[in-house]
Amino acid sequence: MVSYRLPRVATAQAPASIPPSGLPGLDPDWSRIVDVPESGSSISHAWHLLDNGEQLAALGVDPVGTVLCVHGNPTWSYLWRDLVAQATDAAAAGRPAWRIIAVDQLDMGYSERTGAARPLARRVQDLDDLTGVLGLAGPVVTFGHDWGGVVSLGWAVDHPHLLAGVLLLNTAIHQSDTEAIPAPLRIALARGVLRTGTVHTPAFLETTLALGHPALPAAVKNGYRAPYRTPARRGGIGGFVADIPADATHDSHPELDRLATALRTLTVPALMLWGPQDPIFSDRYLDDLLDRLPHAAVHRFEGAGHLIAEDVDYAGAALTWLAAAVEQPATAPLEQVADPAGEANPPLWRYLDELQDSDETALIDMAPGAGAGARVVTWRLLSRRVREIAAGLHQIGVRKGDRVSLLVPPSADLTAVLYACIRLGAIVVVADAGLGLTGLTRAVRGARPDHVIGALPGLMAARALGWPGQKISTHRLPAASRRALGVSYALADLISLGRDEELPEPPVPGDVAAVLFTSGSTGPAKGVVYTHGQLAAVSAALHTQYGVGRGTGLVAGFAPFALLGPALGARSVTPDMDVTAPKTLTATAVAAAVAAIDATVVFLSPAALANVVATQGELGPADHAALAGVTCFLSAGAPVSEPLLASAAALMPNASAHTPYGMTEGLLMTDITLEGIRAAAQDDSARGPGGVCVGTPAATTRVRISAIDETGAAVGELSATAGVTGEIVVSAPHVKDHYDKLWLTDLAATREVTAGERWHRTGDVGHLDAAGRLWVEGRLPHVITTAAGVVTPVGPEIAASALADVGRAAAVGVGPAGNQQIVVVVETIPPAAKVGLAEPALAEDVRMVAGHPVAAVLVVPHLPTDIRHNSKIDRTRLSRWAEGVLSGGRMGEP
Repeated sequence: MVSYRLPRVATAQAPASIPPSGLPGLDPDWSRIVDVPESGSSISHAWHLLDNGEQLAALGVDPVGTVLCVHGNPTWSYLWRDLVAQATDAAAAGRPAWRIIAVDQLDMGYSERTGAARPLARRVQDLDDLTGVLGLAGPVVTFGHDWGGVVSLGWAVDHPHLLAGVLLLNTAIHQSDTEAIPAPLRIALARGVLRTGTVHTPAFLETTLALGHPALPAAVKNGYRAPYRTPARRGGIGGFVADIPADATHDSHPELDRLATALRTLTVPALMLWGPQDPIFSDRYLDDLLDRLPHAAVHRFEGAGHLIAEDVDYAGAALTWLAAAVEQPATAPLEQVADPAGEANPPLWRYLDELQDSDETALIDMAPGAGAGARVVTWRLLSRRVREIAAGLHQIGVRKGDRVSLLVPPSADLTAVLYACIRLGAIVVVADAGLGLTGLTRAVRGARPDHVIGALPGLMAARALGWPGQKISTHRLPAASRRALGVSYALADLISLGRDEELPEPPVPGDVAAVLFTSGSTGPAKGVVYTHGQLAAVSAALHTQYGVGRGTGLVAGFAPFALLGPALGARSVTPDMDVTAPKTLTATAVAAAVAAIDATVVFLSPAALANVVATQGELGPADHAALAGVTCFLSAGAPVSEPLLASAAALMPNASAHTPYGMTEGLLMTDITLEGIRAAAQDDSARGPGGVCVGTPAATTRVRISAIDETGAAVGELSATAGVTGEIVVSAPHVKDHYDKLWLTDLAATREVTAGERWHRTGDVGHLDAAGRLWVEGRLPHVITTAAGVVTPVGPEIAASALADVGRAAAVGVGPAGNQQIVVVVETIPPAAKVGLAEPALAEDVRMVAGHPVAAVLVVPHLPTDIRHNSKIDRTRLSRWAEGVLSGGRMGEP
């Protein structure tokens, strides 16, 4: 690849100046000009920078430190205006004061046009020259974006005695020799394009300004354009592009390599705020940075891109992190509530070791494909396959801590691969097909797996959508297909390579074991990180609560529970069904699965359960006999109504019917039986504002409530006081460790009330009754704030759903917060043919039972739900839709 040099322009030199007044968000009082001698020469250069130091002095506060902000190309210090403003406002409000210094690099913004080439090493030295004149004495936190990220990191590694932390927006510190630089930069560097696109015309600048998500307001775009109105002012833009070290022959490559190597020596706190929609600095550059700063916190803002500083509130995030990581002294990591047993749970592969010589059934594949009958797998075979696959994975370079995405439908193959990864210490990434293609793509790209193991449909999607990672197929493919899909190995190859079953030392409880993605029913699916110890605690909780263990036959219509079967020592089977559509599960399929393993425990999602009840007429005498052998039945994932649970219990007359409450972040929080639901329904004093009773805390779980205020915010201290509605907060040994690359989300979801104990904020709202039972009233974002007070949605929904003409109902708020009106949207029986206002009689019935004033009742053929469960109603989407319809918008389906 050709190396490029700074393009020359006719009028390269110009003095520094102050930005014009009137630029949105830019306070003229922040601007200053500083004259800085250039080290190694007799000349000096004038810098323009933003600095809130005088404002802090006027407030009479001493800064706790300085944030040194360095913009990239083709922006300027205007990029950091929100941070300067928010930091100054925080100081005025009495919070710790941070001095913000945001520079315009030389030849950029309103700093001097020097007329000389300024390669990377010179720019790093330039910044050192400036901070020397400013007399920065620490603590200093560097903050960089784009090419300014590299320059800021150069200052950081050269000033470890002053450095207190590192903040980064999208940037890169290393370019792999095996991968091309991003396409937009290759185009900009092309001969005949470089000078024209970056200097003679504003094409490079305008292309960058078009990268806002959403589009930047015209006034903000003009703010960025202000210093670059003429070719003479744009020489620095071209110079920055020309200085990109596209290969090892470039003059700036040695300096970039020096910084990339030195970055590994930094141990100060670090935070990376990332826009994954960036066409230049994609997630592969984030991965490289994390490899060099493995202790760094990360928050990926879904939907944000290259101009992340314009897309999201990066300033608020940065100040939050500064308060948590830099201002406060380091503290020990918070732990979950201790297991009363006081002993570590056995590893997930315990029974695979103990039963490796057993010919008892471990699992059954009811639909192994190609029209074959059920596939029976013994403990002996499963144990051997797990060891062989683990050894084979190790042979091809999969190591402890590598991420392995599993795009395999529930099956014996999935079970063997999952436990092989677990035993090896690789981190399994599970984002099930129920997320839909868009959600699955977002999840896999965000998790950035090192390896992908998939069946053919998953591998085809991975290839078409550019999912990262080495590809491994579950079945042997023709040579042409392997090449087309980029497949390196098949499972059979791994088994052959791993015949010696030589395995490294096993992982320990504190090692990360899995990233499990949420359903996406309340926003983009989140990666939930579990350690080996926490997954073992999930298994222990299920055993303690339901007695599932050695020899239990377990039918799981929900993949995560099927995968826990071997860890519990249970015989497990997934019924013949489409896991992306739980409503495809039939009563006969459940009966067949029960009969196949003499199951005593059945777990089904509510959507699957509804169709099982609906298809019970297809059951024969043998099916009923099989179902009569079930002793414990569970349904969870969304609220389960008493009539539905009762109908299912009638199909399994000897089973105790349970509906546990939990989430991906904690799979078993509370539990209630059918009898418990009926008892709670008769206790008028317990119901309070309504909701679904989900029982008492399970196993080692503790539950508390944080009361909500009139705005719907959870502000109360954690309490077990009966009758108080608020956010549900839980603690248990089997609650997740953290969210993957979502530092802000994890911070918001974590709450400490006693030293060393961590509580998880569920985002659900509800209350405890006098008997200690938990009632779920909805989701925190769905609380309706009316003029008369807050209304939680589940109570009105249950009341409306009990009407003879209503199948399901959703209560949402429309209008401004604090003065919202309640709208009830219903599915009717029989289903409505189209969207519309409810018939007057039905609307009156809903208003009579809702318990609160209802502004409107709308009917829809189908309520929008999540894909995985087919039962979690998207109230946020419904609220936007209802507001549009009632404002005169089109009566389309939500």
